[in-house]
Amino acid sequence: SAARPGLFAVADPNSDSVGSPDTRLRVLDDGRHEMKIYITSVFVDDQAKAQRFYCDILGFTVKHDVPIGAHRWLTLVSPQQPEGPELLLEPSDHPAVGPYTAALVADGVPAHSFQVDDLAAEHARLTKLGVVFTRDPIDAGPVRMAVMDDTCGNLIQLVEMTGATEG
Repeated sequence: SAARPGLFAVADPNSDSVGSPDTRLRVLDDGRHEMKIYITSVFVDDQAKAQRFYCDILGFTVKHDVPIGAHRWLTLVSPQQPEGPELLLEPSDHPAVGPYTAALVADGVPAHSFQVDDLAAEHARLTKLGVVFTRDPIDAGPVRMAVMDDTCGNLIQLVEMTGATEG
């Protein structure tokens, strides 16, 4: 049976592995959110350069800046949500990161998506500051979106919610 919106299923530890998946799942419907986004990473080729771009140009603020060897545990937050999700500016040293991010950029795929209230105004502000957009604002169903280059190896999508599916 399909779960209703607001419900989610977890493995039932009191069930054996015999039987249909439905008999091995327990559905929680207690109104609590069991999980939320705490930190998400964006791989960057230079943490100092990324910090300048994400803070000075995009307007994020530093939440944590802790030296760790040659790098830093450097997280940012939106000033409107100082206790909200953190964006970790993750060094792109791992050998898999270069080919992964290069493939995303080559295909025009954004690494992350940030929400703005007024995409036209934000696009104009960022363009004046020299930010390069790979896709100017367009309508995309219930949103308007644009894609920019973060100067640190990534494409970032900006989204303005315009339809009835805001959440």
